[in-house]
Amino acid sequence: MSNKELLFAASTLWVVVAAVLVMFMQAGFAFLEAGLTRMKNVGHVAAKNVLIFALASIVYYLVGYGMAFGDGGNGFVGGSGFAPSTEELLQIGQAPFSWFGQIPAAAGYLFEVVFAGVSLAIVWGAMAERTKLWVYFAFGVVFTLVYSLVSHWIWSPDGWLFARGMQDFAGSTVVHYQGALAGLAGALLLGPRLGRFGADGRANPIPGHNMAFTTLGVIILWFGWFGFNAGSTLSVDFGGIGFFAYVALNTNLAAAAGVIGAVATSWALIRKPDLSLMLNGAIAALVAITAACAFVAPWAALVIGLGAGAIVVLGSQLVERARIDDPVGAIAAHGMAGVWGTLALGFLAMPSMAEKLATGQGGLLYTGSAAQLGIQALGLLAVGVFTFSASFAALWVMKATFGIRTDAEAETAGLDVSEHGMWGYPELFTPVPGGYGTDGPSAVGGGWRPTVVPETG
Repeated sequence: MSNKELLFAASTLWVVVAAVLVMFMQAGFAFLEAGLTRMKNVGHVAAKNVLIFALASIVYYLVGYGMAFGDGGNGFVGGSGFAPSTEELLQIGQAPFSWFGQIPAAAGYLFEVVFAGVSLAIVWGAMAERTKLWVYFAFGVVFTLVYSLVSHWIWSPDGWLFARGMQDFAGSTVVHYQGALAGLAGALLLGPRLGRFGADGRANPIPGHNMAFTTLGVIILWFGWFGFNAGSTLSVDFGGIGFFAYVALNTNLAAAAGVIGAVATSWALIRKPDLSLMLNGAIAALVAITAACAFVAPWAALVIGLGAGAIVVLGSQLVERARIDDPVGAIAAHGMAGVWGTLALGFLAMPSMAEKLATGQGGLLYTGSAAQLGIQALGLLAVGVFTFSASFAALWVMKATFGIRTDAEAETAGLDVSEHGMWGYPELFTPVPGGYGTDGPSAVGGGWRPTVVPETG
């Protein structure tokens, strides 16, 4: 095996391992969202996370991969590589996926499809506890196509924003901002959950049922983010041998600072170090550093993380005051923090890193020029208008034709039973031999009584 072949093999192994780490983030989203919602919807949340990844995997293979990275397109969409063949997937640096110059196209697909799955997972967090199951299928297809178009604009060498030098190393805009925009469109069209806001407009808390689940979910996401950001090097020598370790370091510093930023802001505003805000501080910081992780110095990663931690606390309150019901805080953690991380590059991107990565230029702090900041703002505006409009229009049509929200009775009973005919916690809601509220072993013979757990809508 030649040195070149050995490098290709090492890069392929690295990218596949990174892709598996990003796929594991689906487990993190499942725990995070299940913990922040009520127990009567846990089974539905779990089903959603499996369903959306399966759906995205197929749609992305058939259409999305070619739209995003296929050769022969233009600045807005790729032009080849749809339902790629075996020969096309095994090639390295050749049409229809010549952008992947050190790994086979199959490894490129695997890494890119898990990103699409993460973006789609974000959408449903803002729409949790009141969305019909069929909407996941229909809008999942639409959003995967929207996502693929935008990823072409920013990540493909043919993309129009790529050509202008927009910096988004691993997807603060492509993945997180887009997911939050679609989630916002859905939350607006769905309206708040029953009882979330009173007639006087005052918000009524609907706490999640298991903060241990939420904490576990955030730790899994933090772990998976090392594949998310560091794996975006797409080879072991991009930016220099071991450069991915530098990306990972910045990722970890920002996440740690995000926790501190959220705790400090929470303590200042509500006089308590709220756990859910602390956890969302880590997520928001990870979102924000995702664009910048390869372009900034470690001290700047800390600044970005601290800012994101504060933003998610203030942003969550702003969303609530606007009477928008976002059960998991996705709009603030992924949307507002994504905007911050993308714009921060306009100030903090190091000229040496921009040159090393051949993308854009240094930020205002180093160059005295606002050119990069303008490019970052242009990208956010273009993606914001396109993704929100396309998502809102698609969901509006679905709402007007078949309806996207469950009825009040089904929402009160819980989506586990109304959408799936089951419970995530069956022993608490249905008679189970030997379960809660039974008479013990003799209950197996039929003399058991179920426990009734009252729960408001």
